[in-house]
Amino acid sequence: MDMEKVFLDPKGATHRQYEALRAYFVERVGSGEAARRFGYTPGSFRVLCHHFRRNPDRPFFLASVPGPKTAPKRDPVRERVIMLRKQNLSVYDISQILAREDYRLSAVAIGQILREEGFAKLARRGEEQRLAITRPRAAAVADVRRLDLGTRSFRTSFGGLFLFVPYLVQIPLDEICCHVGLPGSAMIPAAHAIRSLLGLKLFGSARHSHVMSHVLDEGLGLFAGLNVIPKRAFLTEYSCRVHPGAYPVMMSRWWDGVRSMGLKTGTSFDLDFHTIPFHGEDALVEKHYVTKRSRRQKGILGFVVQDAQNRVFCYVNGDVRKEETGEEILVFADYWKQRTGRMPGELIFDSKLTTYTNLFKLTQLGVSFITLRRRSEKMLAEIYATPRSAWRQVQLQGISRIYRTPRIRDQKILLRDYPEKLRQITVRDLGHEEPTVLLTNQMRPSAATLIERYARRMIIENTIADAIDFFHMDALSSAVAMKVNCDLLLTLMASSLYHLLGTQIANGYQVAKSRHLFRDFVEASARVIITRNEIVVAFQKRAHNPLLLAAGFQKTNVKVPWLGNKMLRLRIG
Repeated sequence: MDMEKVFLDPKGATHRQYEALRAYFVERVGSGEAARRFGYTPGSFRVLCHHFRRNPDRPFFLASVPGPKTAPKRDPVRERVIMLRKQNLSVYDISQILAREDYRLSAVAIGQILREEGFAKLARRGEEQRLAITRPRAAAVADVRRLDLGTRSFRTSFGGLFLFVPYLVQIPLDEICCHVGLPGSAMIPAAHAIRSLLGLKLFGSARHSHVMSHVLDEGLGLFAGLNVIPKRAFLTEYSCRVHPGAYPVMMSRWWDGVRSMGLKTGTSFDLDFHTIPFHGEDALVEKHYVTKRSRRQKGILGFVVQDAQNRVFCYVNGDVRKEETGEEILVFADYWKQRTGRMPGELIFDSKLTTYTNLFKLTQLGVSFITLRRRSEKMLAEIYATPRSAWRQVQLQGISRIYRTPRIRDQKILLRDYPEKLRQITVRDLGHEEPTVLLTNQMRPSAATLIERYARRMIIENTIADAIDFFHMDALSSAVAMKVNCDLLLTLMASSLYHLLGTQIANGYQVAKSRHLFRDFVEASARVIITRNEIVVAFQKRAHNPLLLAAGFQKTNVKVPWLGNKMLRLRIG
């Protein structure tokens, strides 16, 4: 053995520090050379020297202290542990038995005893071989044929879901699922599966993985038309069975049903891309910018469009690749014309959503737009060099904010890939560190009107983020195998149902956030009374119940096809 190597290539951290400091202070080796020789960075080695100068008496070579030769907690029960393992009990079973005998020994310590004694791990055992202990109660298997609609009553924590049932009756969900060809079975038909997923989405349940704590609530199963809500394995697997081509068709048919109920759509829309973080291992998943974390990471890119007037999602797409992002705005414009017979009136979006070439295509289609222009260093230098006399001050009226009198510069410019003149509005003193630069093809409206409209878009962007957070779209991971397209579609459906609820309640709830409606009306327990011909949902007294009474919910009297055509009545306390 080369004894010199023992000193020049120390293994322990303390030994390495000693040799490095000795080389520097005794052998007068340069700081950089000593750091390189013993694997330090120059900076960390300087810090090491600094600490040594402050405490030169630091002991490098410590006298060994013999460890304990016995294990006071393990040794007294070693024989007992061995005897219990010979009864085919697991480390957890043994730990519980010892606890009842006043010996507190962890499963890890028990496992160490068994390894020392030469015991191998137990093979997987059946239920009959396991120790009889208290376990979570298992719910029945979901089966529409086992739904009990006989005379009975029960309490449910999901009473608020029945406020949406009259809307679901008018929207022919069963026909839509049949037309689209969604998968189903005799136990759980397609529409029942979708209602199960939709019920969890409407109730703001923190992902479908947490449904297991609610499987015994009869109200949740009754809303879906089942004896019990399906378990997590079914809910997370169901979306994988749906063909991707079914989602656009279902979205169109759903909107036909919603619009037939009088849901009005505006002409101005806010568009945005939203990255749904992905935490699994998949080589095909691309990296995208995540706004909440201010970084790029693996994620699924979803395209969402929200009606600016009603604040309801009206288009979603989770099949967008990086190379397709610029074209998605044209896809939406074409989709909207097919659904309504006309192009969208106005689109509001940020600078990275599409290209100048596609902006010109929007102009040719007769679609107005407002977007941000990316600010280069050269552009910022020109803006800052512009004399104060070139700016004029405007008064903003339609928004509530501190900065209501920004300075603007209104110009018509030419850009590459956009053969016509565009209107550019440069805004300063708007509360941002750098100027805001707007691009639009709208030449007639005043600059203040356009700035106010984009400022509202910034507020609505927060509304989009809030809705996404409430409907738990950001919670996708490798552990919850929920297809993004399915989750986006359910979000769109839930968003429109919440808007129908807010519209019927009125009193300012027409534009309320889903989270607000949930807190005031949907998060309500109730007693469900099933009679021969009726299903009565009796709500307990709550502060906002007078608004439900004023909106006529107590007059609800509708046949529910998936509940044996029994009449649904709502009794508001």
